[in-house]
Amino acid sequence: MKTKVHVAWLAAAAGLLATSCALKNPPDAAAIKAEAMPKVVVPLTWSAIPSKASIVTDNWLASFHDDQLVAAVNEAIAANPDLRIAATRVETAMLYAKLAGAKLYPSVDLLARGGLKLSGDNSGMQGGLLSANWELDLWGRVRYGKAAAAADAMAVQADFEFARQSMAAAVAKNWFLATEAAMQAEVARQAIQRSQDLVGLAETRSRVGVGNDEDVFVARSTVGTYQDALRQIELAQSQAIRGLELLLGRYPAAAAAVTAKLPAQPEEIPAGLPSELLERRPDVIAAERRVAAAFNRVGEAKAARLPTIALTAGVSAISSDLIVLKDHDNPVWNLGANLLMPIYRGGALKTQVEIRTSEQKQAVAAYASIGLRAFGEVEGALASELAARDRERLLTQVAADNERALGIVQTQYRVGSTDLRFVNQRQLALNSSQAALIHTQAEQRVQRVNLHLALGGSFASKPVNSTTPQSPTSK
Repeated sequence: MKTKVHVAWLAAAAGLLATSCALKNPPDAAAIKAEAMPKVVVPLTWSAIPSKASIVTDNWLASFHDDQLVAAVNEAIAANPDLRIAATRVETAMLYAKLAGAKLYPSVDLLARGGLKLSGDNSGMQGGLLSANWELDLWGRVRYGKAAAAADAMAVQADFEFARQSMAAAVAKNWFLATEAAMQAEVARQAIQRSQDLVGLAETRSRVGVGNDEDVFVARSTVGTYQDALRQIELAQSQAIRGLELLLGRYPAAAAAVTAKLPAQPEEIPAGLPSELLERRPDVIAAERRVAAAFNRVGEAKAARLPTIALTAGVSAISSDLIVLKDHDNPVWNLGANLLMPIYRGGALKTQVEIRTSEQKQAVAAYASIGLRAFGEVEGALASELAARDRERLLTQVAADNERALGIVQTQYRVGSTDLRFVNQRQLALNSSQAALIHTQAEQRVQRVNLHLALGGSFASKPVNSTTPQSPTSK
């Protein structure tokens, strides 16, 4: 008879669950974009480049054809402490999501008691109690909480993926900065060598009487000026290498080796449709997931204002050597239900709904901020790289013309048809144009990295909205 009663209770619980309210789905990315950025008209192509440009690929680092750079990025992803912290945040968020889902299942507890005849309360009672409690999630409060925690976990995972991409970009840009400094140092050394040659020529001219000591002192001061510039460049190079070593998780000893020349620049500018940007950038995906989490928390807060129904069941067996128990039947079964109806909480439940609604508005606004920044970063990187390419063509010609002009004026100085002042001017012009050319070449590569980061290119083989956290070293 008791078994039939238990079955009847379980059947009734199943019926209640079947008729419980279904969860409302949070808005999708298109709906969020329409609400968050109503005045943004997305063009069919990026305005900074022609429409025939190709689509960006995930393996963007390989386009530089630099194995040392790839190895440095892999080392940073594996060893950087900030990334390890981010990886543990993903793990923690996944566990919180699992914890939120545990409330959907019954809780079972066991209480046991034993001892001598004179136990702690002098009753001599012995026995055990097995109890179960199951909240029927009729209004979806627990399910909304589980969905919110899952959305938070996906947002944290997307943050981690963006951190990995940002780390790769930071390593690449520091690599280019260190290489640029090495190339600038070589230009300074060439200028020192040319200036030292002029010192010898000025001293020779002074001895033979066709020059004067002023030219000698001017030539020597020029050498000192270039030596000072070289020392500053060497310091900048060592600082850039230290910054790179910190990213790699190494001690900053300025001992890391970088390539002597800048890696090859990819020929085509990769770009996709603007609509694809909000579907692949991890930080945008994280913002979209946080909107979903906020939406579910609104549903959770609304459901908390409704009655809570829980089923309870238990079985106990108790005996005593000192007290005569009224009921000697063992075990004793019990089955019941609890109803908790919030009547008055001082407006706390209503305020909680308003707080969650405000948080959802904040999440939508944050999505708009990140989305607009993403569009701006792509357009800015595209425009900057195209400008750097144009400048490289101009500066290449300027450097070549300055080099020829310096050769001519050096010859004129040797034969006595001009003075040292014009030689120094032409040498300064050559050094400046060479330095500007190297910086522009490095800037092109930096802007290409910025472009890939803005477009959401990644090393991951799995989509960033996957519910499975990725290892920091996966590519």
